[in-house]
Amino acid sequence: MIEPPAKPVLLGLLGAPIRHSAAPRMHEAAGAHCGIRVHYQLIEVAEASAATLRMLLGSIRMIGFAGINVTFPYKEAVLPLLDSLDDTARAVGAVNTITIRDGRLYGHNTDTTGFEKALREEIARIGQGPVALIGAGGVGRAVGFALARLGIGEIRIVDRDTAKAESLARDLSASCHAHACADAESACDAAEGVVNATPVGMLPSTALPIPAKLLRQEQWVADVVYYPLVTPFLAAARAIGATTATGRAMTVHQAADAFQHFTGIKPPLAPIQEAFDAVIAARAG
Repeated sequence: MIEPPAKPVLLGLLGAPIRHSAAPRMHEAAGAHCGIRVHYQLIEVAEASAATLRMLLGSIRMIGFAGINVTFPYKEAVLPLLDSLDDTARAVGAVNTITIRDGRLYGHNTDTTGFEKALREEIARIGQGPVALIGAGGVGRAVGFALARLGIGEIRIVDRDTAKAESLARDLSASCHAHACADAESACDAAEGVVNATPVGMLPSTALPIPAKLLRQEQWVADVVYYPLVTPFLAAARAIGATTATGRAMTVHQAADAFQHFTGIKPPLAPIQEAFDAVIAARAG
């Protein structure tokens, strides 16, 4: 059994905008349940250059952080600044969790493991039929690899940046049939599932990542956005009777996996779920 750290654990989140993040409450709740005093700091820096990111990571290392989470828009930008990547992060080409050990920075990707666990939990029957993946950025890449690990036979990728979609398709080609689509219409045609892996629909945005008319009742529809919990995209899917998965389960699972990387202790999901729900309820109120 791994003994809890004797001193407080300093964690954080790097990205922008992040004021809405439930991460502080989730990680501090996990720590409290495991007998660890956790302080989780939001590090909101917009439009940071590579030099600024290098300085920030150096400061985080010197101050004594056990690690940080990384979110939009830096999940790919931090890669060349790290000392080592685990197998998942290296394959995905994006990092959402950085641990610090003996002055070295190690990159992990718990978005992939988090989404894989969430989809197994939220969607009762996941077939091997085509899935339309909207977004090929840091989260989109993680979701793409999670879908491949789930045994999805065909992944159709759409991104405003065609080069990103094509790059992800190439990287997934060893695991499944993946290809970039010119538009959402062709990606969603007869697709078994549709995943929004973009920030579209996160408040204050009320937009949909794709037109609602492309969704069908027999599909499952997932969204990585969790604020609001039922995004306009999911509301449109529910309105026609499609099975849906909110961003809640992915957020909870990726946090639990990250906490284990930070501390060496696997936390129970319940306190993390309760903390997440409290944050969402407070904002809804």
